[in-house]
Amino acid sequence: MTEAIQFGSKTIVFRVEYSTRKSLGITVTPEMEVVVKAPADTCIEKVKEKIKKKAPWIIKQQSFFLSFQPKTPPRKYISGETHLYLGRQYRLRIQTGDEESVKLKGMFIEVTTGEKARAKDLLNDWYLQHARTKLHAIAQPMIEKFNKHKVEPSSIVLRDMPTRWGSCTPNGKIILNPELIKAPKGCIEYVIIHELCHLIHHDHTQKFIDLQTREMKDWEKWKMKLEKLLA
Repeated sequence: MTEAIQFGSKTIVFRVEYSTRKSLGITVTPEMEVVVKAPADTCIEKVKEKIKKKAPWIIKQQSFFLSFQPKTPPRKYISGETHLYLGRQYRLRIQTGDEESVKLKGMFIEVTTGEKARAKDLLNDWYLQHARTKLHAIAQPMIEKFNKHKVEPSSIVLRDMPTRWGSCTPNGKIILNPELIKAPKGCIEYVIIHELCHLIHHDHTQKFIDLQTREMKDWEKWKMKLEKLLA
C-alpha cells in the first residue's frame, strides 16, 4: 500500500506493510524508499502522523543515500574527451595501431586500437582491471585497522551497481562499485569505512555515525566530494 504526505515543499512517498508486530517502525532503504511497518490494526492517519513527525530524519536519510548514487554522465569515447581516474581528469587520446592497449601517459589516457568502436570496451576493461587491484589495496589496511573491533569482511567483491557505491550483506560481504576507481583515494576510503562500520552497526543509527566519525574524522568532506565528483 503506497501513500504520500506533504512536508513543506517536499512530497514523501511511503509504502505501508502491515503485520503482527506491536509497534510502528520506519525504514529508509538505500534506494531511498520509505517503508513503514505497522501493526495490522493501525489506521492510515496514525501512520501519516508518524511520517510527519519523522519527516526531517527521513529527508536526511534520503539525502545521505543520494551520495551513494553514481551520476557519471554518458561518454562518447572520442579523442579530447575527459575521463576520471583516482580523482584526476585525463584527456582521452585514441590512436590507430595493430596492438590494442590502454596506457596512462602524462595527462592522457591513450587507447590504441585498430577499430575506434573498440575504444569503449578497451577503456572499461582497463578501469575494471585497475579497480580490482587498487580498491583491494586501499581496503586492506582499513580492514586490518578494524580488527580491533573484532570484525572482518567475509570477502570484498566488485559489482556494477547503478544506484550504489558500496554495500554490506548480512553475512559480512562488502560489495564495491568498480566506478569508485574514478574517485579520489579519500572518497574510496570513505565508502570502504562506511561499509566496514556496517559490520558492527547494520543501520544508520547515531552509534553508526559516531563510529564512522571515530574511524574517519573528515568523512563528511569526502562524502561531499563524492556527491559532486561524478555529477
